[in-house]
Amino acid sequence: MRIISGKYKGRRITAPKNLPVRPTTDMSKEALFNVLNNHYHFAELKVLDLFSGTGNISYEFGSRGCENITSIDGDVGCINFIKKTAKEFDLNITAIKNDVFKFLEKHKATYDIIFADPPYGIEQKQFEKLIELVFEKELLDSAGMLVVEHSKRTKLDHMMHFSFEKNYGGSVFTFYELEGDDEESEDEEDEN
Repeated sequence: MRIISGKYKGRRITAPKNLPVRPTTDMSKEALFNVLNNHYHFAELKVLDLFSGTGNISYEFGSRGCENITSIDGDVGCINFIKKTAKEFDLNITAIKNDVFKFLEKHKATYDIIFADPPYGIEQKQFEKLIELVFEKELLDSAGMLVVEHSKRTKLDHMMHFSFEKNYGGSVFTFYELEGDDEESEDEEDEN
């Protein structure tokens, strides 16, 4: 895996072979960050990376100037690798070993971007629960975005706050936003 842009563009990161991960491909990652680049100035972002695995996405945000990144994964090997790599690259990443669902249930902070890359093998209901928790717990800032990576077999465009999705190879990124939801259409009705 390599960092595709920013301060550490082109730097390769080799994760231990025994980590239970499926890193986002460089092609998919580049496409994802092209979308985010059109919405955000990275230096100002507060990012939450769920099911962070090797930390691939966290490093990309860090390389692009993001100073406030939290990475959550249930595997101690992944968390230790993220901590070690963040230190090597001098990136401000807080890596926490925790079950993602338990973390979301109890967490109070808000974020500009929440990225989630659950194992493709989890059930549809778990993907849906993840999305519901982010919005129920109000973890996104008002102009924030939730991005969920999943396989083409999983359909998530029926969920509340759905904005759009992008397909890259075997991966799909589904984007959710608070902006443009029911409140906006109510305001428009009031004006008429």
